[in-house]
Amino acid sequence: MVMEALRPNLDLKPTHCTCTPILTEFPRPTSLLFPSHNPRFSSLINRQRSKKWSWRVPTCAWYQSDSDSKSQPQQQQLMTSIGKGLFGFAAAATALVSVCCDSPALAESLTVAFPVSRAQEVNTVQRTLVEAWGLIRETFIDPTFNHQDWDSKLQQTMVEMFPLRSSDAAYTKISAMLSTLGDPFTRIISPKEYQTFRIGSDGNLQGVGLFINAEPRTGHLVVLSCVDSSPAARAGIHEGDELIEINGERLDGVDSEAAAQKLRGRAGTTVTVKVQSSKDLGSDSSIREVKIPREYIKLSPISSAIIPHRTADGHLTKTGYVKLSAFSQTAAADMENAIQEMESQDVRAYILDLRNNPGGLVKAGLDVAQIWLDGDETLVNTIDRDGNMLPINMVNGHAMTHDPLVVLVNEGSASASEILAGALHDNGRAILVGHKTFGKGKIQSVTELHDGSALFVTVAKYLSPALHDIDQVGITPDVQCTTDMLNSPKDSLLKDKSSISSLEADSCIMVAEHELDIQQSIGTAS
Repeated sequence: MVMEALRPNLDLKPTHCTCTPILTEFPRPTSLLFPSHNPRFSSLINRQRSKKWSWRVPTCAWYQSDSDSKSQPQQQQLMTSIGKGLFGFAAAATALVSVCCDSPALAESLTVAFPVSRAQEVNTVQRTLVEAWGLIRETFIDPTFNHQDWDSKLQQTMVEMFPLRSSDAAYTKISAMLSTLGDPFTRIISPKEYQTFRIGSDGNLQGVGLFINAEPRTGHLVVLSCVDSSPAARAGIHEGDELIEINGERLDGVDSEAAAQKLRGRAGTTVTVKVQSSKDLGSDSSIREVKIPREYIKLSPISSAIIPHRTADGHLTKTGYVKLSAFSQTAAADMENAIQEMESQDVRAYILDLRNNPGGLVKAGLDVAQIWLDGDETLVNTIDRDGNMLPINMVNGHAMTHDPLVVLVNEGSASASEILAGALHDNGRAILVGHKTFGKGKIQSVTELHDGSALFVTVAKYLSPALHDIDQVGITPDVQCTTDMLNSPKDSLLKDKSSISSLEADSCIMVAEHELDIQQSIGTAS
């Protein structure tokens, strides 16, 4: 990867910096990074579920205040070199930032001076701004940064941030800077939002096992569902119940994320919740107070069931149904367990439901693909910022089952869902049934910044194994199915594993079963 030309009015010198990197790797990647200059990433897929994927962040930063400076005249000269936009703040305190590259191909450093805000919380966000700017500068998929001077963007944003007095206002300036890239997937999220994201990716939390949301009309906090066997479920809280208080604090005007934060806490502690039953929302007698212990809650993205199916010739067979709702760190292991269990019950065909799955960890999507594929198949092709294409291949893969497979997709299937669907389809392993997918053919990295916030950056785009461009196009399934059904295919479909009648009423599952019959009758299973 070759770094684009730097602005001539910035101090550029060879780096011998011993500064500590902002981050030495992406500790919680939402998706994989495939660096073009490192050939060892060309075939990393194998059956080892513990395989670690990481990518060193090519920026680091150190900070030096006026009081620590050894050469005040040199600092003043540097302040002048940054340009007229910042020179007007010469009377204010300044900070020096050295952004350096730890890649051998990028052995340069860029030193920038900026005015330090007198508001401490704004000063903290200033450092976050420099971190975000540097990461985007070195990894963003578009090296033209949407046809703008990215270095001057830092200067402009620093000038706009200097007079602010709140961190919220300062973060807004970072978001505004990122919006100029023209990529809605490159964004910054707050520390609280990042903690929620990590829970979804890790598949674990410490809390009571409640999913809540604000009712659109009233704003009241309503229970969407309880995790099976969780403390909330054992306490008798049900879907549709309304939360009134948490630990004696009324929830009027409190949003769902803030309420969720109050419910979470260290395992072994308790939380007191006042809840009104959904069966009698208008009566005070339906309000009760319960003390719920917090525990470790495992969130599995997998739901499964065995559907009895009678073939055209009258034989009764079993079809394994697996719904994957998200690509978390546990997705592949949970799917392996589900398939292993169904294989032991003599299942002869499978339906993998990716409808309304928005994606998640790309590594999880590739791991799931390996469960169904053999050999050294290409799973996906990535294209970096320089236009170099890198195929990601399996290494001596061994599928858990070779039974016929249909994958269900719709307009809510995006990102890692499309990578998985494309891998299974283009390698001849599965037939796709449903509706055209969302069409998100870009890969993001996510980096936790020093203040606990996180930066998502689009670092690559991808093509399917057959080189189909998915971005803003989607994947058209082999067979369309109608949307009319007795129960829509949402997460509530499998709250009760025995709700086979709901599955059988799904028109797309009916179409899938018909396609499986055809595969079995002509012996096309790979």
